[in-house]
Amino acid sequence: MQSIRNRAVLTRSIAHSRPIARSQIPRRIARRAFATESTNTSSTSTTPPVPPPPPPPGQSRWRSFLQILGRTTLITVVLAGGGFYYITHRERHPGSQLPFDPAKKTIVVLGSGWGATSLLSTLDTADYNVIVISPKNFFLFTPLLPSVAVGTLNPRSIIQPTRYITRHKARQVSVIEAEATDVDPKNKTVTFIDNSEIKGLVSSTTISYDYLVYAVGAEVQTFNIPGVKENACFMKELADAERMQREFMDCVETAAFPGQDSKEIDRLLHMVVVGGGPTGVELSGELHDFLEDDLKMWYPELAGKIRITLVEALPSVLPMFSKQLINYTESTFKESKIDILTKTMVKEVKDKSVVLQMPDKSIVEVPCGLVIWAAGNKSRKITQDLMAKLPADQTNRRGIEVDDYLRMKGTNGSIFAIGDCSATSYAPTAQVASQQGAYIARVLHQMAKKDGLEDRLEQLERVQVGVTDEEKKKVVEEAEEAKRQLSKIKPRPFHYSHQGSLAYIGSDKAIADLPFMNGNFASGGVATYLFWRSAYLSTLFSLRNRTLVATDWLKVKFFGRDVSRE
Repeated sequence: MQSIRNRAVLTRSIAHSRPIARSQIPRRIARRAFATESTNTSSTSTTPPVPPPPPPPGQSRWRSFLQILGRTTLITVVLAGGGFYYITHRERHPGSQLPFDPAKKTIVVLGSGWGATSLLSTLDTADYNVIVISPKNFFLFTPLLPSVAVGTLNPRSIIQPTRYITRHKARQVSVIEAEATDVDPKNKTVTFIDNSEIKGLVSSTTISYDYLVYAVGAEVQTFNIPGVKENACFMKELADAERMQREFMDCVETAAFPGQDSKEIDRLLHMVVVGGGPTGVELSGELHDFLEDDLKMWYPELAGKIRITLVEALPSVLPMFSKQLINYTESTFKESKIDILTKTMVKEVKDKSVVLQMPDKSIVEVPCGLVIWAAGNKSRKITQDLMAKLPADQTNRRGIEVDDYLRMKGTNGSIFAIGDCSATSYAPTAQVASQQGAYIARVLHQMAKKDGLEDRLEQLERVQVGVTDEEKKKVVEEAEEAKRQLSKIKPRPFHYSHQGSLAYIGSDKAIADLPFMNGNFASGGVATYLFWRSAYLSTLFSLRNRTLVATDWLKVKFFGRDVSRE
């Protein structure tokens, strides 16, 4: 009975517990799912992010360097090309200029050489009316003339039209291609003529000046040696270099004529250069380069017979250089088989020979095909005539005597003489003439400023009459200020600053004697040759000339010199 009762109780308990268990199963499943989701969420939030895929293999340092170099080169080329175009465009298209002002004083410049061109480049033309008179309407870069003589440079590459310089000035500058024949220092007039092949109805006239800048240069000094003018080739003007090139190639071609005697060939191929200064030395070096670089290729049967002789009356060549550089030049010429005859004087130049007086006073006649004369300067006839008009003040036979301010003595400061036509304590070089021209430009500017202040003072003195006390006080103060400025205008005497001497000696070698500290720095060789080229390029007056000269050097390097003859 008791067992039956227990079974009934158990059955009821089981019956009551089943629905509760069924209702708890979904809850447990939900709890498990929630717990699983929570676990996944927490694990996701705590796990670090997956790193991005590794980059491709890095480029090599060489490739990066090439990329940087290419970009830098491109930027440099673009900037340089843009700057080059801008400068050339600006130089070819000058702006408007001020017209001639009758109230301004007139400056007449005779010549277009180093002194005159330096003056025109530096002068402020707003202060004056400027007139340029010269037989040539261009400036010639004379240090590179020997390079033209052998075809290294084109003649047009070393000339600069004078109007190219004057057209870029503030006020109009009148450029007249004519030859001055007379200067009247008393009446302040200049007479000049048109000496060109084509003449108009008027070919001679006279103009007046307030200031005259006399820069006519000098002509070749022949020392009255017979036959020099008739038979020698000078090295002074552009036409001289072109003539020397023609005659040199004429000698070579004549020597190549069939059936020519061996002695005649030796005579035709013997070149004598007279003058051991920079011009003669550089010309000898250029001739040697022409022989080694070109003639041996195109005239192999004659090149070995070409001889070059340099004649100098002094004990050594290049006397303005140090002894060390003189010895270096002589040893270089010896290696190049260029004969140097020092202490040797030329007594006569004949059609087919040159007569020399040797150091032992013996007379020797040397057969030669060509004589190039580069031995000094002398005053032009117009300079001699001008000096003759002032006999009391002009007594130096070398040239025009000037004071410390480069004013011609005896002219009351109305004539300035610069360059080779003047007799100073400095050597007649392009460097001296260039500094003299720039100095005169500064002096003229100070004189114009002084004249303006003096005119202003005169006006202020006239204004003081019939004005109130307050206005008079202002006028007096302004006058005092003008006087104070006038007292400061004191031109300094000319002082030449030597920048050094350069010379090319052939075989891609040059010498340089440069001032350094309290002494000189002397160097020679290939590195000095590169410095020589860079110095001459920087000295040229325009980007046009620098580009043309550099291009000619590159053309000769790649294609050689032209051996054709006009």
